[in-house]
Amino acid sequence: MRQTLLVALLASALPVVASQASPAASSGSQTTPSYVTAAMDDPARGTDRNDDARRQMAAVMVFAGVKPGQKVMELVPGSGYWTRVFSGIVGGQGHVYTIWPQEMMSHLDKNFAKWGKLATTPHYANVSVSEQPVAQLEVPAKVDLAFTVQNYHDLHDVTDPAGVAKFDKQVYDALKPGGLFVIVDHVAPAGSGLADTGTLHRIDPAAVKQEVEAAGFVFDGESDALRNPADPHTAKVFDPSIRGHTDQFIYRFRKPE
Repeated sequence: MRQTLLVALLASALPVVASQASPAASSGSQTTPSYVTAAMDDPARGTDRNDDARRQMAAVMVFAGVKPGQKVMELVPGSGYWTRVFSGIVGGQGHVYTIWPQEMMSHLDKNFAKWGKLATTPHYANVSVSEQPVAQLEVPAKVDLAFTVQNYHDLHDVTDPAGVAKFDKQVYDALKPGGLFVIVDHVAPAGSGLADTGTLHRIDPAAVKQEVEAAGFVFDGESDALRNPADPHTAKVFDPSIRGHTDQFIYRFRKPE
């Protein structure tokens, strides 16, 4: 696995706005629910809160539709920036299953160990930590939301297309009917498919859509808040000229009822 994989996994996750499909995706100007605001204001998040404007935490949570009492499966959680807010939103009646792919563990071991300890504390008692092979995904209960930020492209660098197809199908199977799969990633040039996953750490949104729909999902909406038309799509995502400001797509897929 490339030494730059961890950087790609943890690279900045930019801003979100909704458009298209279901009512929940109709507008990026929706009011932020109080339970999202409360979770974001949790002092336990520490310096994470300094990144909320840049990473558009509130807009992402609204677009993902996460609510108190839900079960969330977070794929490749990295430092736990999103995990902390999911935990606060779903509360004691909900749960956050964090899934750490074995194929990426050489770059995730420190964060994995950290969350192994945090998950034993009362504050994060609703978070569980699981290391699993990419193509052998499973959770103990059906979830309302599957969520991954800036690492879907990395799946193509640790397994073959058949492995990614199996991964997508297992995400589908892990969701309740009507459940959502939200993917955020860096945009590669149109028509490039999977060519840039290991070089620029980008992926063609059309390729993602094709793969996820092949697993049975229905495209349910897209957000344009992380879009940046000034990004030429030709630089690595951690190049100083674009890092933190890459053009990103935010896709939401739904498992049919």
